[in-house]
Amino acid sequence: MPQQPVVGILHPGSMGAAVAACAATNAAAVLWCGQGRSPASMARAEQFGLTPVSALQELLDRSDVVISLCPPAAAEDLARDVAEHGFTGMYVEANAINPERTTRIAGLLEQGATVVDGGVIGSPPVRGKTPTLYLSGPATATARIEALFVGTAVQTMTLGTEIGKASALKLSYASFQKTSRVLVALAVGMAREHGVDQELIEVASRRTDSYLAEPEYVAKTAARAWRWGPELEEAADSLEAAGLPPEMLRAAAATLARWDDAKDDGELTLTDALNRLAQP
Repeated sequence: MPQQPVVGILHPGSMGAAVAACAATNAAAVLWCGQGRSPASMARAEQFGLTPVSALQELLDRSDVVISLCPPAAAEDLARDVAEHGFTGMYVEANAINPERTTRIAGLLEQGATVVDGGVIGSPPVRGKTPTLYLSGPATATARIEALFVGTAVQTMTLGTEIGKASALKLSYASFQKTSRVLVALAVGMAREHGVDQELIEVASRRTDSYLAEPEYVAKTAARAWRWGPELEEAADSLEAAGLPPEMLRAAAATLARWDDAKDDGELTLTDALNRLAQP
């Protein structure tokens, strides 16, 4: 791989575009394919200075490293497309999917590409945020990805050579963090129904380490529900595979589904979010 590789980012959402922009610090170029993408995706790619190409084949032919950051449901189909196009570079599977799916994706690509398992924990690397990209896979490959983000807002940490470790860590954390935010919404919603929501918040504020002390985050949870729900379903699948009860995470995902129509609504208020939650 050249000293400054060409990087391709697949389907850059708010996280993917920001991570790709950080990779540009140590890359010769960062490419993305706008074919079939929404105007919002195009505007985001332009905002972060990504270089457009006309087709997936061109992106794969020119890229030494491809980073996949897309909705969990699309991860395997996207990897299959990449494999069918004959990609032979390094493929970073950085989606919020369970370790079993990550292993299947590695199998799809093993004839040509080198697969690195990745999991991003934290907010997109903008406005001072510094997420961590956890990695697992072949040592030489993970070292290359670490070098790609040196000196950027994306921190990296390698967990070992086993594919699936990074995905497992990502989902383990998401299962707690996202379910906790759902529980806050339910607790505040119940309290509001009985006219004691302010008293609940006052009680919670005595413990500054409690998510319950941040009720304003309920609106942000609602706006991200379309992404968080599938992540919790992935985590539930991992629990089930481990012989652990998945029902709590599936219930949290079902609760988040009530907010699917609030997708990325930055104008949503706490009251709006609670009202939508109470209307199945």
